[in-house]
Formats: sequence, C-alpha cells, structure tokens
Amino acid sequence: MEVLKFEPLLKQTIWGGSKIVTFKHLQTDLDNVGESWEVSGVPGNESVVSEGEFKGRKLNELLAEMKEKLVGEDNYRRFGDRFPLLIKFIDARQDLSIQVHPDDETAHRQGKPMGKTEMWYVMDSDEDASLKVGLKKKITPGEYSRMVEDDTICDALGNYKVKSGDCFFIPAGRIHAICSGSFIAEIQQTSDVTYRIYDYKRKDKDGNYRELHTREAAEAIDYTVLDDYRTDYTPAKNEATQLVSCPLFTTAVYDLTEPMTLDYSELDSFVILIALKGEGEILISCGTTCSFREGETVLLPATTDTVKVSGTVKFLETFV
Repeated sequence: MEVLKFEPLLKQTIWGGSKIVTFKHLQTDLDNVGESWEVSGVPGNESVVSEGEFKGRKLNELLAEMKEKLVGEDNYRRFGDRFPLLIKFIDARQDLSIQVHPDDETAHRQGKPMGKTEMWYVMDSDEDASLKVGLKKKITPGEYSRMVEDDTICDALGNYKVKSGDCFFIPAGRIHAICSGSFIAEIQQTSDVTYRIYDYKRKDKDGNYRELHTREAAEAIDYTVLDDYRTDYTPAKNEATQLVSCPLFTTAVYDLTEPMTLDYSELDSFVILIALKGEGEILISCGTTCSFREGETVLLPATTDTVKVSGTVKFLETFV
C-alpha cells in the first residue's frame, strides 16, 4: 500500500483564528477556522483520501476492506473497523471552555462509546499564549461543584505560558483548556466525548449560556495533583525524541537536517507523520515517494517496512 494523504476537514468555530489556513497552504475564503481534522474515522467526519490510487475513498471504507494490512493485527483485534486515533490542528483565537474527558470505563457507564486520552504539541503560537492543564491544588468533588458555581474554578487549575515545542499529555480525567493564542497539534483517541466544566459565563449569539456538564464531569475528573504537567524532554537533531508512551498511542518528535531511515519492520501498527516545519520527501520501502511539508499529515499502512525521510523537516511520529 502507498502513503495516504487526506483532505483536511476544516471546522469553523466562534473561537477559531487564521493560522491553520496559512500553515496548511490552503486556498479558502473560510474565516475563524478553529480546527483541521487531519486523520479521522469519527462517523460523519471521516477523512477522505486526497490523491493516489485510493483518491476519494473514506478512511473507514479502507479500514473495513484492508483490515490488519492498514492498522496492524493487534490493533485490528482491539479496535476492529474503528480507526483508533484522531489527529487535529487547533488554532485558538479566544479561550476555549474548561473541559474534561472520561476514561473508557466511565464513558461506558455513562452510555458513551468510549473515553478520550490526548496530547498536545505546541506549534508557533502567540507570545502570550497559554494552556490550562491539571489541578494545582487539592480539591474535593464538593469543592469542585462550588467553585464552578462561584466562578473560582480557574483558581484551582495549572496555567502555563507556552512556546513552540512544549508538550502536554492529557490522560482521561485531567481538567484542561486551550487558551487564546495557542496553536497546537493534537493526537487523541477516536472519540468526540467532551464534558464542558466552565465557559466563563459567556453567552451565545442568542443570549444563552452554553450547556455545562457539571455532574458528568464530576464523575470523570481525576483529582490527583502533580507538581508539573508539562512533558520534560531534551530536543535533539536527527534522532527520535520520545514525548508520550501510553497504551493508546506512542509519539516522538524528529527534527531532521539530513536524511534518515525509519525502520517499522517490527512494528505491528500504522504510523502517522505530522509535519510541523520545513519540507522534504518520503520514500517508502515499496519504492513510492511523496512530498512532505509543514501542515501535511500522512498515514503509513502497517505493511510499511521502512521509510526514508529527506529534507529539512520537523515532524511528529505517532502509532498505537
């Protein structure tokens, strides 16, 4: 199988900005693009192949047809015809609501198909960009409900000024919010379950407050307090630098200035490469090549043995 590229699914939002269209070198008149869904198997929002042999085919159709050849034997046993990861770029011109996602067990108990664990990699954001992640002080479920009511919940959250290269792991249960000026790549479970905890008492265009999910969120929140929620790693050139490893995905960042061959011959998984900066070329073991520049995301099928990446390019690599 060849490298797969997809048409971006652009999402206009009230909080979206203008970075995504420029970053992805798109020609569009859309304003306030808050998200670009790069690889998605979410029903109703399936990615469509943009070029090559499978142009026009939906990701879920290819998965149902190719099964373990696309995602790997173990992944197909675990997830069946549901593609396990959702990849996004997110551009926040305004603060997003404070949220939490349930884990799988809690989601099932609440009648949802599954929970959501995710990670953020910060790209070129505004100078004053920030993210809210985790609890910075111990609170009880009762105190949480009271702080939502009296508008003090933000006092309990970690607030981080961010710059390009910062990384945050957001396991299910960890409270978080993307704040204005932030431009991030997001890797997550294929799930659209989000519980809105607090929305700064903002009203929509009709003068109504947005719905909160206070009770459901209370059941999902992990009240553990950590000293620092930022992922600590040392950037390096021309080698893999691991950022996150969990049962749902493993992610590394590469910053290449010279050609590098990536060996996936022993990996029983698809691989997704997300270009963050620069440009180059991908040559896979079957002999096919494709361009690879900032803003592009490619899916390598599980049948891929080796990939040679050349050029000056920084990218994320993720697999299950």
